[in-house]
Amino acid sequence: MQRCLNLARLGAGNVAPNPMVGAVIVYQNQIIGEGWHQKLGQAHAEVNAFAAVSEANKHLLKQATLYVNLEPCSHFGKTPPCADLIISSGIAKVVVGMLDPNPLVAGSGIEKLEQAGIEVVCGVLQEECLALNKRFIKGITQHKPYVILKWAQSSNGYLSPDATKLSAAEFEQQRHITGKWVQKLVHKWRTQEDAIMVATNTALTDNPALNNRAWEGRSPARIVLDKSLRLPNTLKLFDGSQKTFVLNALQNSSTDNLIYLKLNFDGDWFTEALEKLYAHGIYSIVVEGGAQLLTHLIENNLWDEAIVFYSKSHLPNGIKAPQITGSLVFQEALGQVSLFQYLRA
Repeated sequence: MQRCLNLARLGAGNVAPNPMVGAVIVYQNQIIGEGWHQKLGQAHAEVNAFAAVSEANKHLLKQATLYVNLEPCSHFGKTPPCADLIISSGIAKVVVGMLDPNPLVAGSGIEKLEQAGIEVVCGVLQEECLALNKRFIKGITQHKPYVILKWAQSSNGYLSPDATKLSAAEFEQQRHITGKWVQKLVHKWRTQEDAIMVATNTALTDNPALNNRAWEGRSPARIVLDKSLRLPNTLKLFDGSQKTFVLNALQNSSTDNLIYLKLNFDGDWFTEALEKLYAHGIYSIVVEGGAQLLTHLIENNLWDEAIVFYSKSHLPNGIKAPQITGSLVFQEALGQVSLFQYLRA
């Protein structure tokens, strides 16, 4: 099952809103076929695993076991049901990591296999399987994107220097507190998520491109919070190179890659934004600032995960970092920076 999970991760960034799935076919403790879901609309993991079994080994399927981290589908979507393929293969046993929360499946895939006389074991490495597809699970059950908060803070708790108290050159020199290696890591992650979000002041102060220039792969969509539409169109956010959503209180409109989404800021505007962004095909969002937006999401429990880089660098003054809550689930030292991962409790 661990091999299934490792294979499944290879589909990160390419299969949403579908889940990441890996499949391994084993005969007498030897892998005779394996595969993963590589791209949305293309063959599922089970199809690729069976296709990888050589002609010389196909007769072994009747005594083999299929391992898959998610319950095989039992319905026609963009591809035929995997449960039917498994049954037709004559395989003897199927080991499943977790049930599919999709109401179109939700146990019917396992039921179909068992009715065909196949032995099914479910719940192997279930927690790991759930964690892998947390974006898919939230999307299919809540119809909202998975929300990841991300920031870096100095050793004395500052998110960034105060641009109003520094020259442009001083601000530029102080604001990079994590280094090039962390930038590459963050840009790699960007290729695996659907969108990056910043607020008005961050857009004005940093003029970020919000792309993945430090890593090969697709760049995410951009989301900018601009309630009063005061951001100038000369910012990098509006260069047309990526799909850009502008969350505002004034208008709904779209031209090419620029989409304005009007929200009711007197109510739960962020939940409204999530629902509208999900309808536009955004299934995961990384919120990168600023401090006020991050704090609002933390205090109102409007997040799912947080990635915080704690730097050993010291800033003489600046904007205070948010106070994270939740459960610490992972930490790692990365030279002069420590990475901490939190999940909302």
